[in-house]
This record gives sequence, C-alpha cells and structure tokens, in this order.
Amino acid sequence: MNNPSSTIRFPTSDGCVWIAQRSDLQSLPTWQQALADQRKDHRFYELLEETILQGFDYRYFVIEDGSGQVRAVQPFFFLQQDILQGSGRGVLNAAGKVRRIFPRFLTLRTLMVGCAAGEGHLDHADDKHSSWVADRLHEMLKRYAKKSRASMVVLKEFPSNYRDTLGTFAKDGYTRVPSLPSVKIHLPYKDFDDYMAKALSKATRKDLRRKFRDAEGLGITMEVLTDLTPFVDELYPLYLQVFERSNLHFEKLTKEFLCKLGQTMPDRARFFVWRKDGKAIAFSVCMVVGDELHDEYVGLDYSVALDLHLYFYTLRDVFQWMMQNGYVWYSSSAMGYEPKLRLKATLTPLDLYVAHTSGIANQIMKRVLPLLEPTRSDKTLREFPNFDELWGKA
Repeated sequence: MNNPSSTIRFPTSDGCVWIAQRSDLQSLPTWQQALADQRKDHRFYELLEETILQGFDYRYFVIEDGSGQVRAVQPFFFLQQDILQGSGRGVLNAAGKVRRIFPRFLTLRTLMVGCAAGEGHLDHADDKHSSWVADRLHEMLKRYAKKSRASMVVLKEFPSNYRDTLGTFAKDGYTRVPSLPSVKIHLPYKDFDDYMAKALSKATRKDLRRKFRDAEGLGITMEVLTDLTPFVDELYPLYLQVFERSNLHFEKLTKEFLCKLGQTMPDRARFFVWRKDGKAIAFSVCMVVGDELHDEYVGLDYSVALDLHLYFYTLRDVFQWMMQNGYVWYSSSAMGYEPKLRLKATLTPLDLYVAHTSGIANQIMKRVLPLLEPTRSDKTLREFPNFDELWGKA
C-alpha cells in the first residue's frame, strides 16, 4: 500500500515513516495484525479513538523499509500534558501558586507514543524487528514534533523489557524515568486457600479471614460477563466513585467504552460483577491473554465497600476464578500499593522516555525530571523487593 499523497512523510536511513489517520489504515494488512501478541491489539486502539476523546488527538506512524514494504504501524497521540502530574504535594502546591497567574505553566503540547489507556508497546514481530522500529522512530520523532508544534515527546509507560530495544532513546536525547509501576502476582495454586497457605504471612492470612467473615452470609453473588452493555447504566456510577477518589487521572472511561470493549474484544474482555440483594456493589474490568489476567479498572459502591472490605473480597473471587480457568498471572495497574504488597505482589516497572524539542530546554529537563518522577512520592513502593528495578540499568 502506498501512503496517501496528502500525508506527512519523513525519510529515514532505511525507508520512511508517514503519518496516518485511522481511515488510512482500514485496507492495510499490517494494521490488522498490529500488536497481535498484546492483550490490547489494534482493536483496542480503534476503540479508544471512538470512545475516549477528552483532548486526545489520535494518529498512527506507518513505518516502511527501503523497499516500500510496511513493517509496522505505531499508535501515538497528542495532548496537553501537565509535566508535574504525579509529583509530590510540595511541588504541586508551589506550582499551584504560579498557575494562579499563568494557568498553563508547565503544561505542554506533547506527542505521546503508546497507548492512552495503559502501557505502551512497539508493533513488532521479534526483538530484531522491534529494534529496527525503535531506530526508525528515533530518527524522526523530534522532527515531526517540531513540525506539529509539540514541545515535548514522550514514549509512554513502556515495560522495562524494552530497555535494550529503546536504548537509542536513552543514550541520545531522551531521559528515561520511571512511571508508576503496575504489579503482578504469580498464582500457581489449586485454589485461594492454597495460595494463602503457601504465599502469605500468618498475620495476613488471619486478617483476610476476618475480612471475609464480615461479608459472609450477606448474599453477595458474582457473575462473569463478556458484555457489560445491559448493565452499564447501573455500573458506570460505581466506576465514577473510584475515579473521583483518585489523586491521579489520565484517561476517563465512558459508558460507550465499557459497552464496546466487550462487543469488540469478547475474546479478551472479562467483566466481574458483584451484587448484594440484587444491587450491584462492585465490578472489575479485566482483560485476558495467554495465561494472564489484567485487572484494568474497578468500580465500588463506597456506601458499603469499606465496611465489607470489598477490595479483598472481590480480589479473592477473581483469584479463585483464575485458578479454576487456567490463568496463573494476575496483573494490576498502578496505585493502591499497600494491600498489593501484603498479597506478595512484585512490581512491573514502566518507563517514560522524555525529550523536549528545544535543545536548551531538554538539558534542563534531564536534570529536573528525576526530581519530579511520580514514584518519589509513594513511600510504599520502596518496600517491594524489586523496587530497584524501577530505575534499573541506564
């Protein structure tokens, strides 16, 4: 497929990269196979563009080799990014005083490579291909950012196993800093009791059993769905309760997203819904791939959630379902690290690669970003056994 003549084209040392709208991709076979090994494949990116707007301007890099063959399609988006997001309270308070006079202080138009709702991945078939894709992007990203009047380029939340692949970025013009990590728990157990007995401390087991007793006998039921549409009006307010209590916001789900996720990706989407006396009190939005389950978003009725210890109660049910259905890895997104530490989770490091398009500003940013990165303000993270992996090798 030849790129439309109206698109922006950037020559590279081995081919070119051109910028596409989603409509340019529909007849492109490479896009239909993009990110196929990830739980969030090309369908998920199309879903985001349809249902989660809120200032995101979605685009795609189409990467061709020297023969004109399309080798990869890499999603990206523009947004106005607050570079202090995730910083400690002291930094935010100081910045707040400045923003009373200059509301857009340290808020920059940013080109972000990756996913607006989750970690980033490169579209690649193998490690060698992945490095080739990364090198082509490194050649042209700043050029395109300047042309698009973006002040900053960010590779958003790439897992640490990309550090060798993205080494060119870290060594040449970009600063790598940790984002808030996700967590994972290995569950090679026959049931939840087996997991508690073999993985958890005596104090944690005792505490969990007490929490579960508080909710037993209250008629709480759970069902697992692949389509949330019939119940979205009932459940969406529970998601909003959790969203509004969070200190960090990036994407905000819509009802349309929750409906279309199951309709578009029934092989990957799993929705867990808990009810008490017929009324929904909690739900989890999960995605599965291989032997892994990823807990993406939750909704809770806080009028009962704390008294019934719903976080632990619902997690027990999810773990039990996983063990019964052959899933042995549980992953969860950032935040709420204290209970995950007690449950013997380990951290999954996620990296940000950041560069300013101005050389002078970029030198300043290299010194400032390590002081602003979000993991500095969460003391619980330091208690995880693999905390040092958040920075890892340069």
